[in-house]
Amino acid sequence: MDSETVVVDVISDIMCPWCFIGMKRLNEARAAAQVPVMVRWRPFQLDPTLPREGKDRSRYLTDKFGSESRAQAILDRICEAGREAGIAFAFDRIKLSPNTLDCHRLIRWSFHDNVQERLVNALFNAYFVEGVDLTDNATLAAIARGCGMDAALVSHLLETDTDMAETRAEIETAQQIGVTGVPCFIVNGQHAVMGAQRSQDLAAIIRKAADEARNEARQALDPVPETDAEASPPRQPATV
Repeated sequence: MDSETVVVDVISDIMCPWCFIGMKRLNEARAAAQVPVMVRWRPFQLDPTLPREGKDRSRYLTDKFGSESRAQAILDRICEAGREAGIAFAFDRIKLSPNTLDCHRLIRWSFHDNVQERLVNALFNAYFVEGVDLTDNATLAAIARGCGMDAALVSHLLETDTDMAETRAEIETAQQIGVTGVPCFIVNGQHAVMGAQRSQDLAAIIRKAADEARNEARQALDPVPETDAEASPPRQPATV
């Protein structure tokens, strides 16, 4: 990776609509910043208590927001933000709220196949636009295949506990460093912002990080100026 490449770690959850919006805004920010950017997707679970088989979506929303009417009002606002980002949210198609731990394991594996961003986008689309059941391993394997991954291997791994502990450890690390909501963007390991930020704000942070990296590289290459201590021998300390 080039030393001038800005690394953006995105802590997110596939069941979070604002994370989908955040992905779209980040893509706009990358284009506007006009600097090399590498994105890495990191796991988080908004509700780790959900069972592996998921929970009825209507019941989940009612339990979370208190009533169907309140839940609908919130979803309407998200739909409006989604339209601005080019996302046609179809919440009515979603029948299950999934436990996303297996999705995060799949995202982890996709990084090594160099298709992580493609897979994350496919998972978001499958869930929020098509209403796909993300608790089904065959469905996850099919999504992986569509992104160029080995579906047979994915199917096998999903039936095991491979990288389960490592994924949970990453989620715990995010909580320990103070991440309470997603998406959370960590730029070059130094600048952290939470929430689906405006694309222009993300672009400004990316450009700032790129400038900082260039300045650090320049300082590392510049010759160290001779100090007075190096130019002449040190004076003896005064005696009492």
